[in-house]
Amino acid sequence: MSERRWRVGIVGLEPGRSWASIAHLPALRALDSTFEVVGVANSSKESSEAAAKAAGLPRAFANVAELVESPDVDIVAVTVKVPHHHAIVSAAIRAGKHIYCEWPLGNGLQEARELAELARNAGVHAVIGTQARFAPAICQMRDLLADGYAGDILSTTLIGTGMNWGAEVAQANAYTYEAANGATMLSIPVGHTLAALIETLGNIAEVSATMAVRRTSVHNMDTGETLPVTAADQIVVAGVLDSGAPISIHYRGGMAHGSGLLWEVNGTEGDLRISGPGGHAQLVPLTLSGGRGNDVELKPIPLAENYAADSTDGPVAGNVRRVYQAMAQDLANDTRLAPGFDDAVALHRVVAAIEEAARTGGRVRPDSL
Repeated sequence: MSERRWRVGIVGLEPGRSWASIAHLPALRALDSTFEVVGVANSSKESSEAAAKAAGLPRAFANVAELVESPDVDIVAVTVKVPHHHAIVSAAIRAGKHIYCEWPLGNGLQEARELAELARNAGVHAVIGTQARFAPAICQMRDLLADGYAGDILSTTLIGTGMNWGAEVAQANAYTYEAANGATMLSIPVGHTLAALIETLGNIAEVSATMAVRRTSVHNMDTGETLPVTAADQIVVAGVLDSGAPISIHYRGGMAHGSGLLWEVNGTEGDLRISGPGGHAQLVPLTLSGGRGNDVELKPIPLAENYAADSTDGPVAGNVRRVYQAMAQDLANDTRLAPGFDDAVALHRVVAAIEEAARTGGRVRPDSL
């Protein structure tokens, strides 16, 4: 693999609090022989300068346009709120930059399609941050299934908490309670976890769904305001995989006293379970358990040596790091190991199918959208 260091410019970095700060920056610094973070662009020059100084970065760009046009930037990391993804990613593609964009790619399926087509036509490497598929426990479950641990897959069940979308919210996350912003419980924790499920078990062929807003208002803990809620805090999905195996999903807003994340795969020879403290499979610690043959209950399955050795930086930075590692291999070898914008469009289709099924009360095939 080439020893070139890829120069990354981050859009949206607030030291100590933003996703770029707690996930992207440590992930990239752990790969400093491959990547170099050259600077940041925020909403203002002053904000960029403050972030660059606090994070020890060499350059503060005056705005996004200056960052994406800079000859010193090879890769643009887009880590801002979803409504801004389309404009920033489009500008980066037009500038010929490679891109790592956080999921969701766009505010809805149409924006995702537009960005994927732009990236394809420009010939840039465009990566989507659906990093749950790189979580070590999920990778090990995938290995076990491929080795026949569970036999033929009969069904799969997914239960999760949104962690957000409860009775209270911090100002920074208040926008996620408005469905029109495209950063909902369905698109974020359900979407991230579905990306891992689809990678593991195959595509979803058809869905029916019920979505409800059971908490119609939320208390803003920072401002004291009571805000209206339009994003669903209860999501129930029934469907079928391409293989014919049934799938059931129930996500609930907030933090429940029961399962934070429970994903079970039932097969002819055994069962596997992924569990965690919350429904965001991309950022919570996960454990794997299984049972087969004469086992009367599921038992913990320790991580294999290779996965355990690759887990020392935890799920937040670690899962993002693994996406960057795959991206680096793709850039060096012209492979497609990292999830790309076409993968993002396929996942957006599933999200859109769930929304359409809930709206119409019918059954919807994602591949029809």
